[in-house]
Amino acid sequence: MSDIRAIRVVLADDHALVLEGLRALLSAEPDLTVVATATDGERLLDAVRRFTPDVVAMDLQMPFMDGLTCLKNIRAEGLPVRVLVISAFGDSQSLRSAVEGGADGFALKTDPPEMTLAAIRQVARGHMVFPEAVRRWLIQKPAQDPNALTDREEAVLALIAEGKSNAQIGMALSLSENTVKFHLKNLFAKLGVTNRTEAAAKFHKR
Repeated sequence: MSDIRAIRVVLADDHALVLEGLRALLSAEPDLTVVATATDGERLLDAVRRFTPDVVAMDLQMPFMDGLTCLKNIRAEGLPVRVLVISAFGDSQSLRSAVEGGADGFALKTDPPEMTLAAIRQVARGHMVFPEAVRRWLIQKPAQDPNALTDREEAVLALIAEGKSNAQIGMALSLSENTVKFHLKNLFAKLGVTNRTEAAAKFHKR
């Protein structure tokens, strides 16, 4: 495997035991390299700027700057890193916050180690990684109106109507391209359209 560049990872968790456990887990894998660790959001943001990792594996609950704020800063600065949230909490608020903040994946601390390793590798390859239960929650339509767009979907739609590409939409809204694609899929379903042209037409009709 020496001829294959290892995936460079920064780990962030405010619990030393969890952090060291993750470091040991990744260190045993020849295709994964831990380039830095952090115990709070401020140190994590600094590490991402300094070490330009491929993937950040981070908790949401951290002192000084929580994980969600750090995630939003990473996206706002346009730092080219994939973000996997590893949380003890699989509640809908944590999931929604992670997705809307621009996470590329979400894993639970209770997952088997091999699942965590697989999630890091998949996120590094550009895939969105969410547990099945999370996917079911994410595709649920709002109960009050099955076709109501979220604020984020409205913003994406407006940019589609301007002819923006996924990359341009991601830059404008501080989202990864995978997250933009996810929102596109949802708003296409809600609008009953199959492509960007039809979606733009619906926007202009409104």
